Amino acid sequence: MNDQPTTKHGEDVDRSDEWEKLRQKYLRPDRPESSAGGVHHLALLSSSVPRTIEFYQDVLEFPLTELFENRDYQGSTHFFFDMGNGNALAFFDFPGLDLGPYAEVLGSMHHLAISVTPEKQAHLRSKLEAAGVPIDFEHNSSIYFNGPDGERLELLADKLGEMYGETVL
Repeated sequence: MNDQPTTKHGEDVDRSDEWEKLRQKYLRPDRPESSAGGVHHLALLSSSVPRTIEFYQDVLEFPLTELFENRDYQGSTHFFFDMGNGNALAFFDFPGLDLGPYAEVLGSMHHLAISVTPEKQAHLRSKLEAAGVPIDFEHNSSIYFNGPDGERLELLADKLGEMYGETVL
């Protein structure tokens, strides 16, 4: 018996007119330069420093760049990985602090999309498979999978500033 729904969520919704109005109102043809210099780092939580380092450095090939005590929580580790292009991915562990089960809330992170070349995506996919990490979803040039603490990650084989053939920056 197939328990899958026959229609896809949102399949009967057409928001094209709404999106066009938003584009007309908010997209600026003379877009000013951003006040930001870039993402300094994105900070996530880690339940195991060694496991996180092994996954991000050994499987995804993001070199560990630094590790020190978190200034806000004594005994907590703050550590960083190089994601290329001057971008860093950081983690904290909070030993002794019971964070309870993760609950996704509005305003929380849905997933982290990481730009890679198609060749690098194929290489990293083989490393993920060799490490026993399942690919949860594929769409166009994206593959989605979970990191060691359940964080949803995407390897997007598009250039920075592009997505599925569309310029986004």
